Amino acid sequence: MDPKINDALNGQIKEEFYSSYLYLSMAAYLESLGLKGFARWMEMQAKEELEHAMKIYKFVVDRGGRVRLFDIQQPPVEWESPLKVFEEALKHEQYITSKINGLMSLAREAGDYATEIFLQWFVTEQIEEEASVGEVVEKLTLVKDSPNGLFMIDRELGMRQ
Repeated sequence: MDPKINDALNGQIKEEFYSSYLYLSMAAYLESLGLKGFARWMEMQAKEELEHAMKIYKFVVDRGGRVRLFDIQQPPVEWESPLKVFEEALKHEQYITSKINGLMSLAREAGDYATEIFLQWFVTEQIEEEASVGEVVEKLTLVKDSPNGLFMIDRELGMRQ
C-alpha cells in the first residue's frame, strides 16, 4: 500500500473513532435531558461510526498496510438544545464527507483502484448520513420549542434499529 494512502486511511480511522466518541457524548447530553429516543438514535449512530472505523482498519490490514492509532480529542459535553446537537452532527457529517472526498482524490491520483472502489461505499454512506441527520434538523426546526413536537420526534427516533 502506498505510504501516503496508508497514512491518510489511518487519519480517517481516527476521524471515524472521533465521530463515534462525539455521538456518544451527544447521546449522554440528550439522555440528561430525559430524551431517551434522541439518545438512542445517537447511540446507534456512535455504534455505526465504530463499524466504519473498523471497516477501514480491516481494509488497511488486508492490503498489507500498517494501522497506527492516534489520540482522540475530547468531544464537547454540552449543547444549547437538541436542535443544536443535530446541527452540529450535520456539520460534522459534512466535514467527514469532505475527508472521504479527499481520500477518494488521493486514491485516484495514486491510481489505487482497490482503495477507490473501497471508498465508494463511504461516498454513498455519507449521502445517507447527511440526509438522515438533516431530516432530524428539519423536524426540530419545524417544531421549534413545542414540547409536544419534541416528544413526538423523541418517540420516533427511539424506534431506530
